[in-house]
Amino acid sequence: MDVVVVGAGIIGLSSAIRLREAGADVRIVAAEPPRDTVSAVACAVWYPTRTDADPRVLGWGTRTFEVFAEEAAAGVPGVHMLPTRMVLRRREPGAPWWAPAVPDFADAVEEWRFTVPCAEMVPYLDHLVERFTAAGGTFEWRRVDSLDAVEASVVVNATGLAARQLTGDARLHPIRGQVVVVDNPGIDTSVRDEHHPEGAVYVHPRRDDVVVGGTFEEGDDDLAVRPETAEAILRRATEIEPRLAAARVRRHLVGLRPARHGGPRVEREGRVVHAYGHGGAGMTLSWGCAEEVVRLATT
Repeated sequence: MDVVVVGAGIIGLSSAIRLREAGADVRIVAAEPPRDTVSAVACAVWYPTRTDADPRVLGWGTRTFEVFAEEAAAGVPGVHMLPTRMVLRRREPGAPWWAPAVPDFADAVEEWRFTVPCAEMVPYLDHLVERFTAAGGTFEWRRVDSLDAVEASVVVNATGLAARQLTGDARLHPIRGQVVVVDNPGIDTSVRDEHHPEGAVYVHPRRDDVVVGGTFEEGDDDLAVRPETAEAILRRATEIEPRLAAARVRRHLVGLRPARHGGPRVEREGRVVHAYGHGGAGMTLSWGCAEEVVRLATT
């Protein structure tokens, strides 16, 4: 079976790798390489950000957690496990719907505590490219204007926001995210405060830096860095993690999450398998969705 995967972000790459492992002849066709996709901007800490409860989503997330945990143990570039504290400004009735996917989830009254995978996306995407090509996969860099024009037995549509033009899916929309990357002053635990009065805030330490964010601006497709937004992010972040007060700013990043009302579209339509609309949970659902793509492509 020959397959063309359209799109080279985390969803496209993971799907292409799983398809190649299943024996398909796979080519990725994309307008831009992985380092230039929104996946490269993602903070990429496992968490189903603003994703509605759904048995399929829980299944995808659980499987993805397992894969990343295995990769962290194996020393895959950019992947490690990250202890996390979730501040609770308002009590939630019981554990969150995604808790069954997280082995060490604990409710500590004023906060949730758990450990989840984190992927530094640039080295991780580079690793996936090397893994795909080593398995015999190929790339073609060009823009696809019509899925019908792609010559292959099966076409996987992993185009993110571009799927609006390719499919006419009115449910798909951008959600702007802006973050600030700073030096790491010795932080080793992630902190989230989703109900901070000035806006959601998170502090995600990586091996030698910290990603602080962020924004969740629905329908906003402006990729320009907004200095006032960066200042507000740093102010909130320093409030929940005072050690950031003197941290040097390395860079500012903005990305557009490919969100979809009703959740991700992962389904087959003729010879096309759609896999888009994951919003801010692309990394979180990637490997589980990739295995679903394989099932859809081979049945």
